[in-house]
Amino acid sequence: QVQLVESGGGLVQAGDSLRLSCAASGLTYNTYHMAWFRQIPGKEREFVAAVSRSGDTTYYTDSVKGRFTISKDGAKNTVHLLMNSLKPADTAVYYCAADGKYYFDYDQPRAYDYWGQGTRVTVSS
Repeated sequence: QVQLVESGGGLVQAGDSLRLSCAASGLTYNTYHMAWFRQIPGKEREFVAAVSRSGDTTYYTDSVKGRFTISKDGAKNTVHLLMNSLKPADTAVYYCAADGKYYFDYDQPRAYDYWGQGTRVTVSS
């Protein structure tokens, strides 16, 4: 059974940093592309960042470029999202996702096979 378990969310002030982690089990880790999405109530799930199965290629939405870094830790079957210079607009529930297909449609939620339960990030001004 595949499980993605996120951790690391919390309440911080604008300008602070957080590191989210997603521990994956039940899948062959290096055969999956991984991503982070976020969602606020009443809005669609939004792409944040993604990393290819090899870990060599990363993608970011424009609003987080230069502030967020996604990385894979193959030894621990974990993907991290380091978030620096946080803004109130980053407030959301953050979800980890895994895609086992060859073609990586990285910014489309429908492309992903598995999702975590989410971790809440709140950034106060």
